[in-house]
Amino acid sequence: MTDNAEGGHGGSKVQTKINISDGEEINDNPIEEVRLTVSTTDDPSQPVLTFRTWVLGLFSCVLLAFVNMFFGYRQNQLWVSSVSAQIVVLPLGKLMAATLPTKPVKVPFTSWTFSMNPGPFNLKEHVLITIFANSGAGGVYAVNIVTIVKAFYHRNLNPVAAFLLTQTTQMLGYGWAGIFRTYLVDSPYMWWPANLVQVSLFRALHEKEKRSKGGNTRLQFFVLIFICSFAYYIVPGYFFPSISAISFVCLIWKNSVIAQQLGSGIKGFGLGSFGLDWSTVAGFLGSPLASPGFAIVNILFGFVFFFYIVTPILYWSNAYDARKFPLISAHTFDSMGNTYNISRVLDEKTFALDHEGYNNYSKLYLSILFALNYGLSFATLTATISHVVLFHGKTVWKMWKKTTSTVKDQTADIHTRIMKKNYDVVPQWWFHLILVSMVALSIYACEGFGKQLQLPWWGILMACAIALFFTLPIGIIQATTNMQPGLNVITELIIGYIYPGKPLANVAFKTYGYISMAQALGFLGDFKLGHYMKIPPKSMFIVQLVGTLVASSVTFGTAWWLLSTVPHICDTSLLPEGSPWTCPGDDVFYNASIIWGVVGPGRMFTKQGIYPELNWFFLIGLLAPVPVWILSRIFPDKKWIKYINMPIIFAATGGMPPARSVNYIMWGAVGIYFNFYVYNKYKGWWAKHNYILSAALDAGLAFMGILLYFALQSKEIWGPTWWGLETGDHCPLATCPTAPGVVVKGCPVL
Repeated sequence: MTDNAEGGHGGSKVQTKINISDGEEINDNPIEEVRLTVSTTDDPSQPVLTFRTWVLGLFSCVLLAFVNMFFGYRQNQLWVSSVSAQIVVLPLGKLMAATLPTKPVKVPFTSWTFSMNPGPFNLKEHVLITIFANSGAGGVYAVNIVTIVKAFYHRNLNPVAAFLLTQTTQMLGYGWAGIFRTYLVDSPYMWWPANLVQVSLFRALHEKEKRSKGGNTRLQFFVLIFICSFAYYIVPGYFFPSISAISFVCLIWKNSVIAQQLGSGIKGFGLGSFGLDWSTVAGFLGSPLASPGFAIVNILFGFVFFFYIVTPILYWSNAYDARKFPLISAHTFDSMGNTYNISRVLDEKTFALDHEGYNNYSKLYLSILFALNYGLSFATLTATISHVVLFHGKTVWKMWKKTTSTVKDQTADIHTRIMKKNYDVVPQWWFHLILVSMVALSIYACEGFGKQLQLPWWGILMACAIALFFTLPIGIIQATTNMQPGLNVITELIIGYIYPGKPLANVAFKTYGYISMAQALGFLGDFKLGHYMKIPPKSMFIVQLVGTLVASSVTFGTAWWLLSTVPHICDTSLLPEGSPWTCPGDDVFYNASIIWGVVGPGRMFTKQGIYPELNWFFLIGLLAPVPVWILSRIFPDKKWIKYINMPIIFAATGGMPPARSVNYIMWGAVGIYFNFYVYNKYKGWWAKHNYILSAALDAGLAFMGILLYFALQSKEIWGPTWWGLETGDHCPLATCPTAPGVVVKGCPVL
């Protein structure tokens, strides 16, 4: 390996060679997708934290946080992504650059001055504004707790305790991000595939590009696809919603339960189903254009094996009385096949399980796919640990030793070296200070205020320990595959065993353990985006910190306002006819607090419950990566072996529901086509247009979705009444049970 640094404009001529697996040396980055997408130049003289950055960034952050929270409570939820803000702020930034005065402005009572217009609106300002917007668009998971306490349990909650809960769960992740940024940001092998979509869009919007003969520049291509996507989405979004999921089998066999189970792309196996809507392709699993080809293959293998082989065997052999219940459902059921009546097992006075009511009623049952997914989530967790230790353990250990010594880092790629040469790193004590203060405030929020949140101090520390332990292994998975195995199930399981009968303690523990890890990975992903775009790390840190504080404050304020002013919000039995305030997402969260916090895993996954065998998945997951690792050692020349990723295979069906079979089918088909056929046959086109195509399709759909909502759907105008207006796939019998004697409304009794 050579290290040949030459002087140049802004350090942009830094030369680096990286040893990649086949011995070839590349003067760039070892990942080909990064080499094809990310620029190796930098101009450190560009202003970053400008007046424009603060004004447009804070405005985007506040607006997206308010809009997404406001519509999150409504039946027809609307989510506006940061890509929308990324596009809108560009002309605004250029307008400010053209009109604002350039004369320095003096800050009153200080010697400080700043310029409202330091020159042309530049790329780095645009990146930081988008990071602000991303903070607002991300949502605040802890608001679900506030909602279920006030709207479902109808109990009082101290607003200060609720505010501290939302802030601390969002901010704790900075601590883990600071600890692991060396491994997950500086390493060239941790490439964060999703960021390449943003990088491509930024370059298309800012870089001057000469149009090739007979072709388009990246910006022209983006505008063209954006207009097409925007115009097309009026068809599935308004005129013909049924086009989102077309299931031919159901249209042929209209009276057969089994045929509709096999053919339904929304409620069944989706054999022969497809969708002609980009939201069907990317709505639940993310854009397949932004996912690495090997990750797509792993997910499709896991999906086919567990959904098309294991699930049918379990269902038609009637394991766990599976045929009494729908094939795919996130709801809970009793032994008669009815929806589980929570009110029969919850003591409203003590806010805990009514043992007599539970014993006189029924054990808790799940649909077979939902039960299998719990087992697979157990396997994913242990497989993640095993996979990272076997395949990445030596690398992590070497990097750890390098960070604790003064040896010059020889594993850095050109981007890391440019960043280290041109900019100061964020001091580690900044992260440590936030971590210590947030842990203290978390304990105060849960132990103080009459212990309304039920979680004791040791629960906070245990949740933090879980998040700390899993941030690195799950971060490695996400940074290389674009997929993030979640900690929500394992955190619910742990606290449900240790501290049963406390629903709020359960959801608070889950939030501190799961979301602080997810937030850390979100921060690290943004750091990597800043790394690729050559943003000064301290500026990136400040924008992330302020954006998180502002977004969580606005989100909390919006939620508290709606919960305090909208009569009967979330209560469908008392809401007036046609009211949109049904809180569909919070209803699921509420049921989870009952299942895991009141009934508890001890009555589900032990001999007291229905599903004790699912615990074997912990051992299966732990052992599964071992044979893959052994094969990769025996056959080092077979490079495809190392791409077998058992955590991703186990997690493949984890998105079901709400994702359905038609989403997986379309996502996989598009992903295979672009990331294998187009990538291998038309690599030049792929390098120039693939990520731009993804961003344009997302943005066009988002803008038309917003326009349709405010222009028509908010006024209860849903489209022309006809057969194609149904949002489902015309498979009403696909959710029917196939066990004899089970009575369900709208279903034949067998």
